[in-house]
Amino acid sequence: MKYLGNWSSHPGAFWICEFLEGLKPGKLPALKRSCAVVLCLSLLAGCSINKMATKAVADALTGTGSSTVFTSDPDPRLVGDALPFAIKIYEALLDMQPDHEGLIVTTGSLFVMYANAFVQGPAELLPSEKLAERQEGINRAKKLYLRGVDILSGGLEKKYPGILEARQNGTMDKYLKKIKKADVPHIYWLVAGTLSAYAINPMDVSLGIKLPELTALINRAYELDENFNEGALDDFFVLFHASVPPSMGGDKSKVDAHFRKALEKSKGLSAGPYVSYAQAVCIPAQDYKTFKEYLEVAVALDPEANPGNRLVNIISQRKARYLLERAPYYFIDTGEDNGWDEWETE
Repeated sequence: MKYLGNWSSHPGAFWICEFLEGLKPGKLPALKRSCAVVLCLSLLAGCSINKMATKAVADALTGTGSSTVFTSDPDPRLVGDALPFAIKIYEALLDMQPDHEGLIVTTGSLFVMYANAFVQGPAELLPSEKLAERQEGINRAKKLYLRGVDILSGGLEKKYPGILEARQNGTMDKYLKKIKKADVPHIYWLVAGTLSAYAINPMDVSLGIKLPELTALINRAYELDENFNEGALDDFFVLFHASVPPSMGGDKSKVDAHFRKALEKSKGLSAGPYVSYAQAVCIPAQDYKTFKEYLEVAVALDPEANPGNRLVNIISQRKARYLLERAPYYFIDTGEDNGWDEWETE
């Protein structure tokens, strides 16, 4: 069992130790684990060891191995239904342990993941006749992104006081030197969440003015751990450099190199880089041949070949199929007989 400190000898603490033993990653399914936490929190509410016990629970839920509880699941609907409950559990723990780095990153990242995969993603797949519902979903996604960003930015400010104002003060370089490899997940989710919210409404000046500091942070993260999460940063940079103008840090000349690195680091087992490149590079360039080739590769990947990334691949493949079906909307000429000419003349 994970070391819990001297409090485990406190009268009445034995049952908590037994509970935490069952919380080791992999011992309980996510739903059972969450239910156990609810029970534990309710019992601890008036306990003198509240803070110490909740910290132990927080450590157990954010420790090594816990990150794949959702990402390895093969059922997107199950995870989508469970995540709101899980998020509220983590929020409750964070309220009691506001300085717990693991809880800050996990809670903030769950908001970003949920907004992207289960709110914005499905909303964007809705047909044109459901435009109002689509827009409602996208607006909700932005709010969820920003809730995650608030948690993550607040946590980063606690760890490095003054970092959020560093760019305006001209002291960003000093803070970048302080950032460590262990901070990379924190920075990744902070930047990804902020830019995802900004992409929904590029006219949001309050987010746009943060681009320079976000660029500096994500570049520093890449310097510290370019292999983070099997090429997740390279996949991020494919979208970033293909979409962000040079005046704000984008550089299209770097896209192909990051794409190749993303494939290499994921051993070709991730559908994400193929979908990112097809959407961010091929559509603007009107390169239907590469668009189709990469998306078909993404669809053909076996999610079981990379169990820890199973859910992410399934969701990416869903997006790939949607893009392939909608190709005539994105390309002037696909070079294929898709029946659209007849439809237009009716």
